Amino acid sequence: MHDIFGITAWGFAALAAAALLVGFSKTAVSGANTVSLAVFAAILPARASTGVLLPILIFGDVLAVLTYRRHAHWPTLWRLFPAVAGGVVLGTAFLAFADDGAVRTSIGAILLLMAGVTLWRRRKANAPTAPQVPEAEQAATRAARVKAGSYGVLGGLTTMVANAGGPVMSMYLLSAGFRKLGFLATSAWFFLIVNSAKVPFSVGLGLIDGRSLLLDAALVAFVVPGALLGKWAVNRIDQILFERLVIAATVVGGLQLLLR
Repeated sequence: MHDIFGITAWGFAALAAAALLVGFSKTAVSGANTVSLAVFAAILPARASTGVLLPILIFGDVLAVLTYRRHAHWPTLWRLFPAVAGGVVLGTAFLAFADDGAVRTSIGAILLLMAGVTLWRRRKANAPTAPQVPEAEQAATRAARVKAGSYGVLGGLTTMVANAGGPVMSMYLLSAGFRKLGFLATSAWFFLIVNSAKVPFSVGLGLIDGRSLLLDAALVAFVVPGALLGKWAVNRIDQILFERLVIAATVVGGLQLLLR
């Protein structure tokens, strides 16, 4: 593997562990793969890391969809997609022209802000658990549309620039009151569609090429045990702990992006 991006044996082991965490995050604690993002960026060149990680994320998305597909809430997805498309185009422009360090710092700050807002809203509502019926199933008010649009643009931007859309989506679904299975299924379909749509942009930017795909072929098998572990663990995590883990993963991911 040393011929691919100059990776050492220890570096490959770290990437394999990060790929395993991708699988776990897709079927258990969404947003935890921001840790994987940081590992890939530490081992590989920053821009190259996003291209290598994307096919691995897509494989994890496929496993998550196969596991939870029946619980997705499609009206929420259709409400998000137009704004997400705008965010992806914006992210592509950033990758082509903006300074990577400044963009990463901005994304990290935004993720931390969203985690703080989510905690504040939940404490203010004095609701330790999310409502059984998500607001996504209620009438689409103007405020709800604005909220979906804001999160959608930010999600598209962060997922294109740094594969860091997971925490954004997590904060949106938590704030909308999704329970575990609905949360994971809706998130799985969202990222399978969005990540797949990002492939042509990534190829056009030179982020995905023969070298990156060769490394993906060596790493993708590690996603499977992570996904199986996540499927086993999610049934043993209650709703309150699930929400706390998602928020904690968002905070950790935000700090990693901010301090990298």
